[in-house]
Amino acid sequence: MHHQSIAFKPLQFPFPPRLHPPNAIPSRRLFPLHLNTTAYSPCSASSSRSFHIPLPTHPPRSLPSSNSTKNAALKTVDVATLGNLCVDIVLNVPKLPPSSKGARKAIMEQLSSSPPDKQYWEAGGNCNVAIAAARLGLNCITIGYVGNEIYGKFLLDVLRDEGIRIVGMNEEADVVNSPSASHQTLLCWVLVDPLQKHGFCSPADFFEEPAFSWMSTLSEEVKRGIKRSRILFCNGYDFDELCPGLILSAVDYAIEAGTSVFFDPGPRGKSLLRGTVEEQKALRHFLRMSDVLLLTSDEAESLTGIANPILAGQELLRTGVRTKWVVVKMGPRGSILITTSNITCASAFKVSESHGHRRLWR
Repeated sequence: MHHQSIAFKPLQFPFPPRLHPPNAIPSRRLFPLHLNTTAYSPCSASSSRSFHIPLPTHPPRSLPSSNSTKNAALKTVDVATLGNLCVDIVLNVPKLPPSSKGARKAIMEQLSSSPPDKQYWEAGGNCNVAIAAARLGLNCITIGYVGNEIYGKFLLDVLRDEGIRIVGMNEEADVVNSPSASHQTLLCWVLVDPLQKHGFCSPADFFEEPAFSWMSTLSEEVKRGIKRSRILFCNGYDFDELCPGLILSAVDYAIEAGTSVFFDPGPRGKSLLRGTVEEQKALRHFLRMSDVLLLTSDEAESLTGIANPILAGQELLRTGVRTKWVVVKMGPRGSILITTSNITCASAFKVSESHGHRRLWR
């Protein structure tokens, strides 16, 4: 992936750059428990083998209903992703913009005034999940919205080349011809400074409501896509574009259709935890009703108040209604898969990262 170097017009950065300052861990927890969080060493980055630790037996999760068994015969899609279809534009900058909302908005408007060459564009968001799954040989679809402009057409071309079908969430008949920002493909400007630090800036950061708040119901085509899928993958960034009620309706329909729900709250989990009443309700619903939760160790701690990732994962399992797996991602220390009967640890491995050509742990 190529990176364009740009010099900003005279916009002054009066303090050290930080685009999205980390949110303090809120004092209010969904699960405010006080368990022993002694030191642990669940995974060794130098080990190439996984291992299993037997855990005390817990009551088994309920077996699938007869409805789920019948629905399983209709599953022709392996993975469907919900929302978060965006184009990343990767640019080298002399320094990252400051954290103030006004300054970041000025930078974004400056960048948007002259779109860079397509060689700096990437399919971002949930497109990455679908592309990775498709390259593993899985049959994938993406459920979401893209506009009828150059960025939307780029995204459609990328997904088509990867063999991924998009199920459009176009509720209004005149959406494709609307010039409104709320009907355009989401963009994310990925800014990389000389030290290879990253900053992110998106129009969605400045919307008072979700970007596509005009959507209120699931179309029959979207329902068919969910029903035919074995897995519905959702993440916390879905809340930047879709209303909580619409997201919950997709989750509930997936459960009714016998489709497994995978949820990765990502960095948005912390803000959802102290967001609107509707956002908090949706987050709680995800944590209780998802079959699989995927979180970093920091995110697991912020949602449970438990620093030890194994104990945090076990707590998420305990409070979940349908939760079968919790995957805790720990960067260079690998990852942990926690079930009601076992813990499986996997060591980390290095991958090439196109943003700045760094080597990162996965």
